[in-house]
Amino acid sequence: MPSYQAPIEDTLFVLNDLLGFDRHNNLPGFADASPDVVEAILGEAGRIASEVLQPLNRVGDREGCHRAADGSVTTPTGFKDAYRTFREGGWGSLPFDPAYGGQGLPHTLSTAVSEFMSSANMAFAMYPGLTAGAIAAISAHGSDAQKQAYLPNMIEGSWTGTMNLTEPHCGTDLGLLRSKAVPQPGGSYAISGQKIFISAGEHDLSDNIVHLVLARIEGAPEGVKGISLFIVPKFVLDADGKPGARNAVSCGALEEKMGIHGNSTCVMNYDAATGCLIGEANKGLRAMFTMMNEARLGVGVQGLAISEVAYQNAVTYARERIQGRSLAGAKAPDKKADPIIVHPDIRRMLMTIRAINEAGRALILWTALKGDLSHRAEAESERQAADDWMGLMTPVIKGVLTDKGFDNAVMAQQVYGGHGYIGEWGMEQFVRDARIAQIYEGANGIQALDLVGRKLGLNGGRAVQAFFAEVGQFCEENRGDEKMAPLTKGLKKGLNDLQQATMWLMQNAMAKPDNAGAASTDYMHLFGLVALGYMWGRMAKIAQDKIAACADGQTEFMEKKLVTARFYMDRIMPESAAHLARISAGADSMMAMEADAF
Repeated sequence: MPSYQAPIEDTLFVLNDLLGFDRHNNLPGFADASPDVVEAILGEAGRIASEVLQPLNRVGDREGCHRAADGSVTTPTGFKDAYRTFREGGWGSLPFDPAYGGQGLPHTLSTAVSEFMSSANMAFAMYPGLTAGAIAAISAHGSDAQKQAYLPNMIEGSWTGTMNLTEPHCGTDLGLLRSKAVPQPGGSYAISGQKIFISAGEHDLSDNIVHLVLARIEGAPEGVKGISLFIVPKFVLDADGKPGARNAVSCGALEEKMGIHGNSTCVMNYDAATGCLIGEANKGLRAMFTMMNEARLGVGVQGLAISEVAYQNAVTYARERIQGRSLAGAKAPDKKADPIIVHPDIRRMLMTIRAINEAGRALILWTALKGDLSHRAEAESERQAADDWMGLMTPVIKGVLTDKGFDNAVMAQQVYGGHGYIGEWGMEQFVRDARIAQIYEGANGIQALDLVGRKLGLNGGRAVQAFFAEVGQFCEENRGDEKMAPLTKGLKKGLNDLQQATMWLMQNAMAKPDNAGAASTDYMHLFGLVALGYMWGRMAKIAQDKIAACADGQTEFMEKKLVTARFYMDRIMPESAAHLARISAGADSMMAMEADAF
C-alpha cells in the first residue's frame, strides 16, 4: 500500500528562503501568516493529508461514486467524514475574505496546503478545489447580494461549487454551446441544456451545490460574444437564504473514467432550472475565466502532487527491493543482491522526478505569491508586474507540470518493474489519476496555443521581455561565481535557446500561422525548462550561501539541493536544444500530408 508524507521541510525552504515570505508582512493577510503560524498550518495540513485523506485514496479508486435512480450520488466510504474534518478545520476558508467568513491568509499558503491534499487524495481534493474556483468567480463578478447569499456558506464549506462549461458537442470552442437562458419575471432566468464532464456535479458531501453555468440568453449574439454566466444552485434559496425547493437540475449519469474515481464526474441536465445572471450579460467568458485561471493553476498543483507521492513511494521501493549487483561492485555484500537504488538507471528516474518536483514546487509557490502581490502590493507597478507574471506562467505551469507529472508517475511506476503494474502497490492508480490533469481545464495543446498565440504578444510582449530580463540578470550577477558557473552556464544556454525560439516565432508565425501551432507545445516545454531552471539557479545560490555560512556542519538539506540542481542542469536543461530544433523546423512536414492519407 502506498504512503505519503507532506514535504513540509522543502515547502518551508521555498516560502522562507526562496520567497522571503515574511518580508511581505506589511501587506494585508501576510501579517497574520507569521513563520510560526505558517509552520503550524503546514504541519497540521500534512497530518490530515497523511492520516485522514491518504488512507481513503485507494478506497475511492476501488469503490468510486454511485448514482441512484433518483439521480442522487453517493461518494465513497469515508469521504463524508473526511470532508467534515476538512470543513470543521476551516481548510477551505484559508485565503478568502474575512467579511464572508474567510481567514484572509495569502493564497500562497493555501496553494501549499492544496499540494499536500492533492498528493494524499486527488479525487477528494477536487471537491473543495472546485468550490474555491467558484468562490473566486463570485467574489470577482457577483453583486453584493449574490456575495452575501452564497459566499459565507461556500467559504465555510457547507455548500460546494462547480463550473459548467463543456457540452457534448463543444469543449474548447465554447462559441458552439447550446445551453439557453430565458428571462423570467423577477429577474431570474430559466436555464436549459446539458453539460458533461462536470466534476463534483452531484454528491452527498454538502447541503447545497452552487453551479456556475455558461448559457446564451435568448436573442444574444452567436459565438463567444453572446455567452453569459449564471448561478444555478441545486436547491433554490428561500426567503431566509437557506436551501429551499429542489431546482430543476439533475445528474443524468456518472462518467465511466480512467481515474479519479472518487470524484463524481457528472452529466448535468438543466430543465428550465432557476438561475441568476452573474456579471454582465454576454460577458460570461470574462467571469468564467476568473475561475478557469484559478483552476488551471490548481491543476498544475495536481501534476506536481501526483509526481511527489509517486516519487516518495518509488524511493521507498528502490531502497528495499533487492535485485542484481551494482556495476561498481557489491554495495550489500552480506546479501544476495543489492537494493535497486544503486543502479544508474534507477537513479536517472528518481533524480529526474526529484529535480522536476522541487523546481515545480518553487515555481508554483513563486507564482502564487505573484498572485497575492497582484492584489495586495502597495505600488501599482508591482501589482502590474506580478499580474504579468501570473498571466504568462499560468499556461506554462498547467501544461508543463501536468505533462511532467504524468511522465514522472510513469517513471515511478517503472521503478517497481512488474509490481508497478499491479493494483495493490498503488502506482498504477497514480498513473491513471495523473492522466486527467493533462486534459481538463483546457487540454495542454490549448495551453501551448494560449502561450504562443496570446501571452507572448500581450501588452507588446511586456511580460515575456520582463522574464527574459530577470533570468538574464540573475545569470549575469552570478557569472563570476566559480561555484555557480556550472549552473548559470546551463541556465544561460537554455535562456538563449528560448530567446531564439521566440525570435523565430516572431519572424515566421504571422505570415504562416501553422508555424505557431506546430511550434506551440515545444515552445511551452522550452519555456518550462527555463522557468524551472531559473528556480534551480536561485535555490542553488541560497543553498551555497547557507553552506558557506554554516559553522556547525548541519548542511545536509542544502547539499542535496546543490546536487539536484547540478543534475537538472546536466541532464534536463540540455533538452532545450531539441525543442529549439523542432520549433525551427516549422510546420511544413507536419502539415504536408492530406487528411485522408492518415
